[in-house]
Amino acid sequence: MILVAAGLGLSALNARSTEANFDEQLGVYLKALVANVASTHDELEGGALPVIDPQFELAFSGWYWQITRVDLPHPEIRTSRSLFATQLPSLADGDSTSKRGAVRSGYVVGPGDKPLRMIERDIDDDDGRYLIQVAANADVIQTQIARFEYALAATFLVLAVALIGSTALAVRFGLRPLRVIQQGLAAIRRGEAERISGDFPPDVAPLAAEVNLLLESNRAVVERARTQVGNLAHALKTPLSVIVNEADSNSPNLVDKVREQAGVMRRQVSFYLDRARAAARAGAAGSATEVKPVVEQLIRTFEKIYRDRDIAFVVEAPDGLRFRGESQDLTDLIGNLLDNAGKWARTRIAVHAEPEPPSEIVGRRYFTASIDDDGPGLDEDERSSALERGRRLDESRPGSGLGLSIVVDLAAAYGGSLRLEPSPLGGLRATLRLPRL
Repeated sequence: MILVAAGLGLSALNARSTEANFDEQLGVYLKALVANVASTHDELEGGALPVIDPQFELAFSGWYWQITRVDLPHPEIRTSRSLFATQLPSLADGDSTSKRGAVRSGYVVGPGDKPLRMIERDIDDDDGRYLIQVAANADVIQTQIARFEYALAATFLVLAVALIGSTALAVRFGLRPLRVIQQGLAAIRRGEAERISGDFPPDVAPLAAEVNLLLESNRAVVERARTQVGNLAHALKTPLSVIVNEADSNSPNLVDKVREQAGVMRRQVSFYLDRARAAARAGAAGSATEVKPVVEQLIRTFEKIYRDRDIAFVVEAPDGLRFRGESQDLTDLIGNLLDNAGKWARTRIAVHAEPEPPSEIVGRRYFTASIDDDGPGLDEDERSSALERGRRLDESRPGSGLGLSIVVDLAAAYGGSLRLEPSPLGGLRATLRLPRL
């Protein structure tokens, strides 16, 4: 459609330009006739004809001029020999709006009913008023216009074929990376591959990376589900064995033992259900939580809890930093670490959150949240043992020993991590690494 519109526009412009050029050529002869009328009107009245070009001397050559004195009762007409006893019509007939002295142009029917392009002008001389006309065969204009339109049509046809060909090639080769991705997904569905591989252009590489991340996330969700089911089965095996042994031995304490082990199993089931819910939330797309308000809310809570110990809390977190996950999970993660730090801190706890520079892996952006305390701290072996579920390094402090392991599991569900190291305050630093928007 664009080429058709452009072709029609160019054709119209060329037609007007061709007519203007032809009118300019006729205008040269018109000026020559005006000059002859002004200087030799006596000769014209005597019957002499001006000769301005030999083509006006040949009968019906297609080039004509006519001079008409219009101020007499019976107009006197002088014509070129090419008119051969015929006359030219006037463009001013029936046109009362044309200005005297202005050059008029248009198409008329001439000798032999052939179309003519004609220009004319009224002039006032000392001896009278004259209408001077010059006309030429319009076939010349139509031939030039037709020649241009044929050339234009051929050019645009070649251009259209070239555009269609180049577009087809661009679509074929430009969409090739998408076909590679489609083939990769088909191979994954058939079990022939685990991820999409290959080199992709910059515009398509993020799509392939996001698809691979989604596949990895789905695999991680399935693997975590298998792990949680296996852990739950293992956790329930011991209480069930105790109950079976008590029943086989006809122990008089069977009822109390069943109640005790049922409580153990209930706690284990609750624990793994909470982990399953957290893992499901971690796999959900579109969740985002601003970090600073969550940390400040937790600090206000722990300030009340440890009011009697006079522990000072310091928070450094930029505005607009957002965790890519649920608010409840971020509260659990940082809350467990603050709770652990509060048990051991002497006078001070500091929380510092900041974004990491963009990762080289497309689609991966993280931030770190460090919780420092000025407590006794842990040596390297103790820091490794502290991350094991159920492991308590000091029985004098309340707790189940599950807090740090819960943080490790939940952070891993989001593709993050927990690191323990010495704190600049003298105690322990717990550093969370989590995804951000």
